[in-house]
Amino acid sequence: MGAKKIKSAESAIHVRQFLGDDSAVPQSLSKVIIHIIFSTKDREPWLDREVRPRMHAYVATICRDLNGEAFLVGGVADHLHVVTTLPRTLSQAEFVEAMKKTSSKWIKALDPKYRGCYWQRGYGAFSVSPSQLDAVLKYVESQEEHHRTRSFQEEYRDFLCKYGVEFDERYVWD
Repeated sequence: MGAKKIKSAESAIHVRQFLGDDSAVPQSLSKVIIHIIFSTKDREPWLDREVRPRMHAYVATICRDLNGEAFLVGGVADHLHVVTTLPRTLSQAEFVEAMKKTSSKWIKALDPKYRGCYWQRGYGAFSVSPSQLDAVLKYVESQEEHHRTRSFQEEYRDFLCKYGVEFDERYVWD
């Protein structure tokens, strides 16, 4: 008696029943750590000291709700840094879109003074090696100090260059 062939994309439960044994069911496993960076539209300082910690906590909750592991959310008045795992079931673009849309709706509903707050259309996402995770977390934790002497644009350009991302200045900023 030869091996049974599966003729369709059946669920793991059906495969197990079809094979008629208790062998382990294959799993899709993933741990892709990413550092996502995006700013407010036109880098306006919408994230004042009052709302910033709440926004950071809210974005971390969005990551967890989408099955990402939020390591740290930080930033200053005009941008966010999100260090998280990429959920196995979402594309990077879907993940960032959900994060930005949900947090944008939240801040606008929080107080009328934030109704004009928007995120920039784009974002940067950079891979993080597990061996470099602590260094990246320290970098994000030091944003206040870091941005006393450097603008968001300088920081973002440096990331793009460090990771070898080609870009056109005409289309990076909004």
